[in-house]
Amino acid sequence: MVSARVAASVRLAILCGPTAVGKTAIGVALAERLDAEIVAADSRTIYRGMDIGTAKPTPEQRQRVPHHLIDVAEPDETFTLADYQRLARDALRDIHGRGRLPLLVGGTGLYIRAIVDDLTIPEVTPDRALRAALEAGERVHGPGHLHGRLAALDPVAAAHIHPHNIRRLVRALEVTLLTGRPISSQQRHGAAPGAVTVIGLMMARPDLYECIDARIDGQLASGLVEETRRLLARGIPVEAPSMQGLGYKEIAGWLQGECSYDEAIRRLARNTRRYVKRQLTWFRRDPRIIWIDLSDGSPAVAVQRVHAIMDAELSRQRRS
Repeated sequence: MVSARVAASVRLAILCGPTAVGKTAIGVALAERLDAEIVAADSRTIYRGMDIGTAKPTPEQRQRVPHHLIDVAEPDETFTLADYQRLARDALRDIHGRGRLPLLVGGTGLYIRAIVDDLTIPEVTPDRALRAALEAGERVHGPGHLHGRLAALDPVAAAHIHPHNIRRLVRALEVTLLTGRPISSQQRHGAAPGAVTVIGLMMARPDLYECIDARIDGQLASGLVEETRRLLARGIPVEAPSMQGLGYKEIAGWLQGECSYDEAIRRLARNTRRYVKRQLTWFRRDPRIIWIDLSDGSPAVAVQRVHAIMDAELSRQRRS
């Protein structure tokens, strides 16, 4: 019987990297070559009805390769890291049980780490009132207030969370305040879930910024404004974690009269670039990642390069 955690014999491939670098398309092509199924490692594609702003795989891509952990929560639902870890472990066991390779694809570093490092996550039920009070404190006292408060209570956790990452700051403070113990003392690492191969995609910053601009243009042309308007009409609060994702919060700000349309798009481009910088800072701390630069060459060449390295690593692991 397979244990609650993924069995040690499970092989796991991971494709990570910053937003807009091309993970989705390369991941689908790679999965076809490796006879793999994709497990999404993205904190936004989990939400139903949020397709354009989260840049979900297209129906055609999902038909080509089975995808897991997409559309598993409602936009007004609280979905925690522990929820992701539990569902991802289930998916990995199921995929391995079918004799196929699980391929984790995404840019949410903490989701990937929860699986690869088998994090022990504090089981603290979200407290909506406390979260609202913490978020209000950031608005009243200004940017950096929550980070400073966490630094005073848990400097170890604060050192690993960006001051602009309000969602993670709120969760860290929530756990610390409700349990009376720093969250960093409650997050422990376990053993890796078996043989793990991690490929990171990157490109020169100017090239990546061009991809970001093209992605934003494509999202707007595909109906990002209408999608955001529908979510607000459904009663999804702007403060909900789902609506804090790139695209939604900026467009919602315009729809609610907080800024002009041009300013909303400018903020979206700026915030996406800032998010990319945080992603790269996170991933570059992990020495296990084998980086591939996509600045030169066509998408087909990129797929060939990623496949060659991934296949070689997996073959080496099978022999060891």
